Formats: sequence, structure tokens, C-alpha cells
Amino acid sequence: MSMTDPIADLLTRIRNGQKAGKAQVRMPSSGVKKAILKVLQDEGYIDGFSIEDGGNNKEELLVTLRYHEGRPVIDQLKRVSKPGCRVYRGKDDLPTVFGGLGVAIVSTSDGLMSEREARAKGRGGEVICVVS
Repeated sequence: MSMTDPIADLLTRIRNGQKAGKAQVRMPSSGVKKAILKVLQDEGYIDGFSIEDGGNNKEELLVTLRYHEGRPVIDQLKRVSKPGCRVYRGKDDLPTVFGGLGVAIVSTSDGLMSEREARAKGRGGEVICVVS
């Protein structure tokens, strides 16, 4: 079965894993997913991720979720730009999530990065998701 939105699948697996209190979640691998997970790891929202062999020459991602005092670190994980409705913002119009307490992940010409990093580099782009 084909997947129409692998990024939404990634975000949903993380949300569902946290609601169920799982320590780790597993999902199919892709370059965009690795880049998103790298930003989440750099910003401190997940403990880390690893790439494993899933059989049949396919890679899988194993994401280690982060909790603080029994509660998930990620409170909200929302997809902004969707396949049917892309959302682009210039460097001056990038969203600020919860007054700087959250982060928006932006796809720029330099790759995926947080909105803070994109603003510092003077880049705009597609707003992939927001995390708080």
C-alpha cells in the first residue's frame, strides 16, 4: 500500500507512541524523515534515533522518545504544510511557536532546519510542522 504523506505518518507515530507511553517507535526510513528527526533531536524533543535493517533491503528508523517526570516532552506536534496545501513563508514571516518556547521545522534551500536557524541564515521556505 502506498503512503501519500510520509511526514504526517512520522508525526502520528510519534504522537501515538507518546500517548501509549512507549520508549521507542519504529517506522520506515526516508531522507526527509531523518532530517526532521535530526532537528527534533537537536532541539531536545527526542532522545535520538537510529537506522536499522528492516529486512527486504529496507531501512527502518527507531526513534527514542523523551519524557520528563513521566510526561512526554512533546506537547503538540502538528503538520502545517500538507501535500494538498503547501505553506511557504519568507524569512521575515516565519512563525514563532508559543513565543519562542516551541519550534517550527522549515524546509529551506539549505535543507531542513528550525525556524530560528532559518531566520538567522536569512532563509525562508516551506513550513513542515510545529512542535511544542
